[in-house]
Amino acid sequence: MAFVKGAWRILVAIKDGLVLLFLLLFFGALYAALSFSPKPAASIASGALLLDLDGSIVEQPAEVDTFSLLSGSAPQTKEYRLSDIVTALDAARDDAKVKAVVLNLDEFIGGGQVAIARVGKSLDAVRAAKKPVLAYATLYNDDSYQLAAHASEAWSDPLGGVAIMGRGGSNLYYKGLIEKLGVNTHVYRVGTYKSFVEPFIRADQSPEAKQANQALADTLWQNWQDDVAKARPKAKIAAYARDPVAAARAASGNMAKAALDAGLVDKLGDLSAFGARVAQVAGEASGDKAGDFAKIDFAAYVKARRPANDGQIGVLTVAGDIVDGEADPGTAAGDTISDLLLTALDEKDLKALVVRVDSPGGSVMASEKIRSAILKAKADGLPVVVSMGNVAASGGYWVSTPADMIFAEPDTITGSIGVFGIIPSFEGTLAKIGVTTDGVRTTPLSGQPDVAGGTTAEFDQIMQMGVEDIYRRFVGLVATARRKSPQQIDAIAQGRVWDGGNARQIGLVDRFGGLEDAIAEAARRAKIDPATARPYRIEKTPDKWAEWIEAMAQRNQDDAGAPRDMLARQAWVQRAWAMQAVADLKALVMGGGVRADCLECRGYGAPRAQAAQDTQGLLAMMARAWS
Repeated sequence: MAFVKGAWRILVAIKDGLVLLFLLLFFGALYAALSFSPKPAASIASGALLLDLDGSIVEQPAEVDTFSLLSGSAPQTKEYRLSDIVTALDAARDDAKVKAVVLNLDEFIGGGQVAIARVGKSLDAVRAAKKPVLAYATLYNDDSYQLAAHASEAWSDPLGGVAIMGRGGSNLYYKGLIEKLGVNTHVYRVGTYKSFVEPFIRADQSPEAKQANQALADTLWQNWQDDVAKARPKAKIAAYARDPVAAARAASGNMAKAALDAGLVDKLGDLSAFGARVAQVAGEASGDKAGDFAKIDFAAYVKARRPANDGQIGVLTVAGDIVDGEADPGTAAGDTISDLLLTALDEKDLKALVVRVDSPGGSVMASEKIRSAILKAKADGLPVVVSMGNVAASGGYWVSTPADMIFAEPDTITGSIGVFGIIPSFEGTLAKIGVTTDGVRTTPLSGQPDVAGGTTAEFDQIMQMGVEDIYRRFVGLVATARRKSPQQIDAIAQGRVWDGGNARQIGLVDRFGGLEDAIAEAARRAKIDPATARPYRIEKTPDKWAEWIEAMAQRNQDDAGAPRDMLARQAWVQRAWAMQAVADLKALVMGGGVRADCLECRGYGAPRAQAAQDTQGLLAMMARAWS
């Protein structure tokens, strides 16, 4: 009886806690609703259009669920849609109310080279319209400086500077740890350069993978320098990046002064001094806060100028990891994307289809499901044009094969035509603690794959033959699409990644160009005047309630976040090792099935909010385990 009473008290306590939580959330939302007074788009005053990019630029922002927003557990990393930034800047160019464009890059964490170059192109157009573009950061990194190079004035804090790291870095390799734990990693793959599995079976890169990765990094680094040099000719970027020690020594260790002397920035000053400078060209704010200036809110501005989603050129976005099943925007779920496209084909009078790909790949099954839906569009007589963003590799290239034409940029990472599968088994781990397995079988495949007792030779052979068969299918799809022989494609496949420039030379892409170029080409093929062609975005309708809650959360968010000094800032930015560990752990334990995925691509895309959230969860779990 005492046990029953105790259990009842626990249930009552849980019930009371849930009721209290609900009431707190309800009254918190009610208070936010009563205190929120959005500024109508029509009442936007003149001033500087402020792009306070405290997060990353992505092709398709991830959707955060309402409960996470209300409970405060949502990822802190914000995501800004690339097309929204381009829309706002293109409108600002000819808008008399916009006196200047201001970039606050203090907490900007990246966007990928293709996306940043596209924003830079719009910034150049604003400057060509005789409007100033002013950029500020305490400390610039590669991505933020690539944006700032397109500004007419680049400012840095006197205690900051410019830290140019270049392309490249380290991956984690787990062979030693796996052997110590007694884990047996069963790898099935095709492709000399298919290095996704190497962290689990090697202690370093294979010579082939290192050669390909070095070539890719060298090309992207040269393209980065060329973009910065063209945007800011006076910057001595090559010498500064080649010998940062000499630059620091010449300025007695003052990195802000070193950046100023090298022409990388124009002025040194704190945020208040920068604001006073903006006020000179854009007008002062109505308040009396020092360094404040007349601002035009980016979110309200782009919302008022975002084009209506009613065009005849369908634009299907495949962004993020390609996964089986369903998922929210920001992840390319096979069922979700195929259902969206098939529904649009049934309900909308589409004349052409543009597929915007920004994905390193993932599940073969999900990739094929998306490809099949795109083929349905072709069967309906729609021209299909693919536009590649930062990354369109492995599964990202698989879904691109139905295209009549493929557009990419010189900095696009593509190719990686190869497949693999990986399954861990823990018989060695269990043996270390005295646990063994035994049982009966009726066939060589009974109980396979046995993660506790290990796989059989027959299972391993079938898996490897299956992977080889899928690779042959992949090569065949590409050969048919690119009008080449399977032998010609196999020679440039084998899992190797290519930059957009080389990919064009070897025939994996057709032309250089962005999304706008792809839409114009699709319109021409559909006999529509490109000047009047309008896109119809094929994606999930945003949850208005979640949008409103997110706006409230951002409105009340404090400004504490990224550290500002060089050492702390670089340590904060270089959290990628933790994100990589999370991704690698998920790939090993949960990444079942045959995959067309690209390890090298993941360091070149935009940082994602979900990756940061997964990392926080892993670190919290480790902290609990060690406390």
